[in-house]
Amino acid sequence: MDSFPLPQTFRQVLKRARDRDPERPAAIFGERTISYGELWERAHRLAYALFRLGIRKGDKVTLWMPNTLEWIIAWWAVPMIGAVVVPLDHWYREIEAQHIINHSDSRMVITCRPTGKWDFLSMLKEIEIPQVEYIISAGAAEKISGIEFEELVQKGEGWWEDEAFLHTLEGISPEEVGIILYTSGTTGNPKGVMLSQYQIIKNAYDQGSRMEVSERDSLVVTVPFSHCFGCVMSITLMANFAGTLIPLLAFDERKALEAVETYKGTMIYGTPTMFSREMKLLRKEKFDTSSLRTGIMAGAPCPEDLMRAVQEEMGVNLCITYGLTEASPGITMTSLKDTLEDRVKTVGYPLPQVEVRIVDAQGRELGPGEVGEITCRGYNVMKGYYKAPELTGEVVKGGWLYTGDLGMMDERGYITFKGRKKELVITGGINVYPIEVEGFIRQMEKVHEVAVVGVPDEDLGEVVACAVIPKEGVELTPQEVVDFCYGKVASPKVPRYVHLTPALPLNGRGKIQKYILQDMLKDLIQKGRLQKIIPTQVREKSSPPLPASKSAAR
Repeated sequence: MDSFPLPQTFRQVLKRARDRDPERPAAIFGERTISYGELWERAHRLAYALFRLGIRKGDKVTLWMPNTLEWIIAWWAVPMIGAVVVPLDHWYREIEAQHIINHSDSRMVITCRPTGKWDFLSMLKEIEIPQVEYIISAGAAEKISGIEFEELVQKGEGWWEDEAFLHTLEGISPEEVGIILYTSGTTGNPKGVMLSQYQIIKNAYDQGSRMEVSERDSLVVTVPFSHCFGCVMSITLMANFAGTLIPLLAFDERKALEAVETYKGTMIYGTPTMFSREMKLLRKEKFDTSSLRTGIMAGAPCPEDLMRAVQEEMGVNLCITYGLTEASPGITMTSLKDTLEDRVKTVGYPLPQVEVRIVDAQGRELGPGEVGEITCRGYNVMKGYYKAPELTGEVVKGGWLYTGDLGMMDERGYITFKGRKKELVITGGINVYPIEVEGFIRQMEKVHEVAVVGVPDEDLGEVVACAVIPKEGVELTPQEVVDFCYGKVASPKVPRYVHLTPALPLNGRGKIQKYILQDMLKDLIQKGRLQKIIPTQVREKSSPPLPASKSAAR
């Protein structure tokens, strides 16, 4: 553990990592390795080049590319001069990019040459972004604004001789907004969450401390840099401890396991969907994962059986982080010393200097074992939604962030996640938490994945409906799913509708888009293509005995 104060700004984090060992690898991109000394120099050159172009404190710079070296350099360079990073998910299309670039008032976009299926430059040509003055393209043959990323970095040579630039570097406050990260927008347009440099640094540091990260660790990054999981919990976290990043351009389960084996990765991150795909491949083919020490599963509710499998079969002492972008993002987290039961059944306890309470609909604090909305207060609560103070006021009240998530706290302060408040299904006045039903149905040997939502019902108001992905090569009927639940869980939790499907609607971050699934199931029901299912035991009890036929009487 570090014995000196936590860095307050991005530049201080990078300086401390460089001072520990300038030759230590900061990131490995295949055959390309960048040391902390080189990263320090290249980030300063880019920052100086941006400064000379007129980018100043408070200006917004959009990053639109997959997990590249240029992304990392820009992540450290832009906030050095007090400018603000605006990440764009690499799977976004023109309409989403245009909205975020314009809403954030970005003056510059940094992107890259066509890579795989992504052609950001072509999309940028098709949208209206009148306030953008510069488009910087990494390695692109066609330079929209006449500036290529590497050429720009080279123009920053001699940064240490410019007094005005050095004065700017020294004048950056920890409270400067470092990032505006737009939420995934499950309803309506995404909102821009403003986080300060200090909030990002401390949240990353506290999560790393709970995993006991050191300079000996190397993290295989399967998550996008454009998400808090990538930029805060990966890039910033590892630099806090002078560890090494091993990023994938984008998620691929085979490449993830190959990276662990090739580079002897000690840490790995992922959403439940990512880990599920890795486990599926690991059970088919052999990969050496013995170097893995720890990692984080987050980004969506984490199935208990999957967490157990990752820990037992992949050999990862897994930590679970619960949080949301508006909380920088971590609120609670398990530790390496927690029991297996706590690590798979809870989302841990609050991070340092973060208060958590569970409240009812009137905002009154609830006691241990009672289910209510998870709220938190502390350094990690966002500075607000960009250009939307009224929306900020709806979720931040008296310094407390209302997460919109349901949970339960035990006497020790450990939180059990119960799902999204908006996803709660109320059946005949009884609260049903989809995450509980999903966890039970996943115990079926024939089930690969399941998602539960509520659908309208004339009698009960709402009933449970589920979409199920069967395991490969097995036959599964909707009736089997209903019968598996009936008599083992409370009647309101038993699905009334079961839709078998090869895939669930996911966003680019691997989260199930339940609002899309809910609309899809409602549509199938209205069109008569999805029928209500009665448990076999109920049907048999309610059916009168058939009269004996003549053939039977003989």
